[in-house]
Amino acid sequence: MTRFAAIDFETACHRADSACALGVVIVEGGRIVERLYDVIRPPTRQFSFTYVHGLTWNDVKDARTFDAVWGAFARELAGIDFFAAHNAPFDRGVLRACCTTYDLPTPSPPFVCTVRLARAQWGIRPTTLPDVCRHLGVTLRHHQADSDAEACARIVIAAQQAGWRYDGGAA
Repeated sequence: MTRFAAIDFETACHRADSACALGVVIVEGGRIVERLYDVIRPPTRQFSFTYVHGLTWNDVKDARTFDAVWGAFARELAGIDFFAAHNAPFDRGVLRACCTTYDLPTPSPPFVCTVRLARAQWGIRPTTLPDVCRHLGVTLRHHQADSDAEACARIVIAAQQAGWRYDGGAA
C-alpha cells in the first residue's frame, strides 16, 4: 500500500530557505489520512512574495522556525514512499535549503512532480496547478500551502485511479 506526502511551501522572498508556510497532506491507500499546515518564521524579515500568498512578516514573526515545524511533522512523515509536489524542483529545493540552514538531515524519499504526472497521464497543457485542478474538478485556493498540498494529493490519487503506479523513483 502506497503512502505518500503531498507537500507545498510558500516562500517569503527569493531565498530558497525563506519558507513562510508549509502544507502537507498524507495519503495512504488512496485516501487522505492527515492534513498538516503551519506558518513558519523565515530566517529574515524580507517579504517579497506577499502579493502571491498574502503572508507578511507580521503574520509569521511569532511563528516557529522551520526546524520546529518540521520536527512537529516528522512523525506523520515517517514511512512515506515519496513526496509529491506541483513543480517538485521548487519544493525539493526549499526543503533542502531549509534543512541546510537549520542543520537537519534532508529527507530521503524521492519527489514525484505532479506537473510531469499530469502531462503524462492526461496530456494537460498548460499544466499550472489551477489548470490541472480545473481539468480534474479539484477545489483550489491557489498559493495557500494547505490547499495546494491537498490539490497535489488529489492529482496523485486521480492518477492512481486512472492506472498510474509509483515505480519507486523520482518523477
